[in-house]
Amino acid sequence: MAEFTTEQTRNLAVLGHVGAGKSSLLEALLYRAKAISLKGRVDKGTNHADFTAQEKSHRHSLEPSFLHLQYQQHHINFIDTPGLPDFFGRALLPLPAVESVLLVINAAVGIESVTKRAFEAARAQGKAVIIAINHLDSNLTRVSDVMIDIQHQFGHRCLPVNLPSADGKAVVDCYLHCDESAETLFSQPASARDELVDTVLEEDEALMTLYLEQGESLTPQQLHAPLEKALRMGHLVPVCFTSAEQDIGISSLLEMLIKLMPSSLEANAPQFMKGFGEQATPVTVTQKATDHVLAHVFSVSIDPFLGRLGVFRLYQGTLNVGMKLFIGQGRKPFKVSHLMKLQGDKQINVSQVFPGDICAIAKLDALSVGSVLHDSHDEDEFHLPELEVPQPIFGLAVSAKRRGDEQKISDVLNKLVAEDPSLHITRSEVEGQTVLQGQGDLHLKIALEKAQNMFHLDMDTDTPAVAYRETITEKAQCRYRHKKQSGGSGQFGEVELAIEPLERGEGFEFISKVVGGSVPSQYIPAVEKGVREAMLAGELGGYPLQDIKVTLLDGKHHSVDSKEIAFVMAGKKAFIEAVSLAKPVMLEPLVDMSILVGQEHVGEVTGDISASRGIICGTQANANGLVEVSVEVPLANVSSYSSKLKSMTGGEGQFSMQFSRYDVLPKKAVKALVD
Repeated sequence: MAEFTTEQTRNLAVLGHVGAGKSSLLEALLYRAKAISLKGRVDKGTNHADFTAQEKSHRHSLEPSFLHLQYQQHHINFIDTPGLPDFFGRALLPLPAVESVLLVINAAVGIESVTKRAFEAARAQGKAVIIAINHLDSNLTRVSDVMIDIQHQFGHRCLPVNLPSADGKAVVDCYLHCDESAETLFSQPASARDELVDTVLEEDEALMTLYLEQGESLTPQQLHAPLEKALRMGHLVPVCFTSAEQDIGISSLLEMLIKLMPSSLEANAPQFMKGFGEQATPVTVTQKATDHVLAHVFSVSIDPFLGRLGVFRLYQGTLNVGMKLFIGQGRKPFKVSHLMKLQGDKQINVSQVFPGDICAIAKLDALSVGSVLHDSHDEDEFHLPELEVPQPIFGLAVSAKRRGDEQKISDVLNKLVAEDPSLHITRSEVEGQTVLQGQGDLHLKIALEKAQNMFHLDMDTDTPAVAYRETITEKAQCRYRHKKQSGGSGQFGEVELAIEPLERGEGFEFISKVVGGSVPSQYIPAVEKGVREAMLAGELGGYPLQDIKVTLLDGKHHSVDSKEIAFVMAGKKAFIEAVSLAKPVMLEPLVDMSILVGQEHVGEVTGDISASRGIICGTQANANGLVEVSVEVPLANVSSYSSKLKSMTGGEGQFSMQFSRYDVLPKKAVKALVD
């Protein structure tokens, strides 16, 4: 395999809604660059991105896959991501490893829920974005409407770098090789280029002066530096047109990727931190091949036969087979026995990796998403900020189908979560259930299917209770003495606690203001332990308490009878009594929903949401003639919304949802729930 420098390397995550044609577009790009000899098809299960048995069966991408190609002395790494709303958390995992996002939009459908979330996530992380309007041949009459919709929703700086020809069978370049005389489906190449140049020149006053005062035309090479700045800042989002099926715009897109999109030296630098918590400080990554090795693991897959495979981005240094590396703060190094470039299901051995490249390493059980690989203890505490994935909103209680499989369930669930951090495992003490939580029914179904097919584990499932919470609305204070004497040394511990509500979502805070040693320092953690135990048990309905600040004010101890257990019990009882005085309330989880329906069904859908205690946040007509209804609604009232929406729309409606916030549950609903 040819060696490429950091400047010659491009890394892109390919995001978009299901059906946008991401995997098919990648097939066309790989084929045009001669990285594959035959284009695969999604509908036949032969495409290179969706190679697992599950993906072939479901005909959808279910996890990130890795592909690469060489084109015009450049190396491009692509990461294909799932487009189903349930798998959006998995689609976000590659973002720390790339400089750019290729956002694919179906010309026949327009902007959809995952499209919007992906664009927002990419910009929030400072990634350059390029948009490909795919399936150009399927909707020529409304392509200009889709372009207008993109500018309306994502900003007027989303500008076309090519345009569909008048017959829709080719694209006309508007930037690199502008053909001003060509006939296009809409707009004009010259005006499109002028708008691009004007936007880029806003980043460079000297060039703008040269352009305006001297009337000099500027080449793409002269505009390169301000262009990269505009991409970094999000001041420019290039838009191009493609048809993967008809091979339209593929060469143009490849050229745009290597000539417009940034290398890692031109993109926003990753913000590594050294240390944790309040002691964490930012550090600069040089990205030099001669410095210490620094790599970040952003994807992990676990195979019963191949073991744990970690995919990493090398940010600094040169990595060679035979080197010794450390994982995070681990003191014992491991020897790099082999390095691999992934091409779908193929693993291509390489001997060396340069900064900016993406590679894989296998059979290291200590690897996890977020692990940092390095060759010097100077980088022991280096890490990237933890990626925020969507909070799970659905859950299934799982239990062993066969006696003796209880430990196996724990092992397999932990492997599933290691691969997909948007899955969570919780233990409901109230219901006595182990709950696997995810983004939706399909997300959980695929996880359980994988547990069965890959790890040979069958589980019984049951619908868990909705994840209600409790909190307090007022301040309160309580003093409690725990005293027990039954012959010999007894138990004695006394504490005084003050509690107050925190803002929603702030969790729990415990501080001590004890002076004079009335509660010895060794017993203060025991008081906090007792408080935390009481928080799990709840007050009104047995649901965990949250968003509470607890202050240990005072207490008493006994030189003989005071023990840790005594202060655990005193803290627990004092907290319970204080909560009862602080006007506790129950909280219910609310979700944001995006519902896509035809105009004729809008009234029925909004009426149903209102009847479910939901709030209509807005409606918007899309370029494809459908209406997107944005709502906020209690999760408990839409847990089976899929079947309800199908009934209302004849199976044509679509929806996606994500956790929004917790809000106070009405008293009538509390009474019905508790009773």
